[in-house]
Amino acid sequence: MIIDCHCHAGKGDGLTGPWDTAAPLDRYLRRAARAGIARTVIFPAFNSDYAAANRDIGRMVAANPGRFIGFACLHPENDRGRAARLLQESVQQYGCRGIKVHRHDGRLTREICEAAGAFGVPILYDVMGEVSVVELLAREFPAQTFIIPHLGSFADDWRAQLALIDHLVRHPSVYADTSGVRRFDLLQEAVRRAGAAKILFGTDGPWLHPGVELAKIRLLGLPPEQERLVLGGNLLRLVGKGQQGAVAASAAAASAPAPASYRDPWAGDEQG
Repeated sequence: MIIDCHCHAGKGDGLTGPWDTAAPLDRYLRRAARAGIARTVIFPAFNSDYAAANRDIGRMVAANPGRFIGFACLHPENDRGRAARLLQESVQQYGCRGIKVHRHDGRLTREICEAAGAFGVPILYDVMGEVSVVELLAREFPAQTFIIPHLGSFADDWRAQLALIDHLVRHPSVYADTSGVRRFDLLQEAVRRAGAAKILFGTDGPWLHPGVELAKIRLLGLPPEQERLVLGGNLLRLVGKGQQGAVAASAAAASAPAPASYRDPWAGDEQG
């Protein structure tokens, strides 16, 4: 079972670019189906009101639990003082299995890390190249799982990506996803030094083609057992051993294509 650990979904309210305007999934789901991707972690596009956006993610997951795994977004500034309450709502009412935080919204806070620890969920934190903060996070919260997307930098900053590999090697709680990593040699280096157990397959959908992102994993030429870890096994472990059976069971009933009854309310009529 192939699981994409990194996909945006729903409406944003910033209207400055695709990332905070809308993330429709119809085209993504068609492409993912052709690539053989069975499940996808979804979380909101940039939004000034993540409480409402997380509710939308919860509705999408509830409508198609065999296809989607929800992560809640939290805003370090706007959600200050209420992070635990919002996370509790997202986990208990919407079934979210993790948290997404982006440096664009603000730097990850102690409040959010403590809330994640209380509910036992991983944090997917886009550091936007500020890789040095990973040292502080790993030391202050050694029991908390951190997933750093894009190997540390979507901006193709090889210095940041190379530095993150060192954190993957040294800190048991730090992982990375592969979404948008363009320097293939660094992906190879990350697997060689940190091991396949520290790497998660992600696409940064719906804007990057899931088939292209998946091809990079195939080209690593990993032994089958290691490739299975990267393509889904690691994610299942990190969202919680207690939840793993439920995730796998619901996936057994799901096919990779979006079911006929599913209609993404923010999708256009694009073909692709």
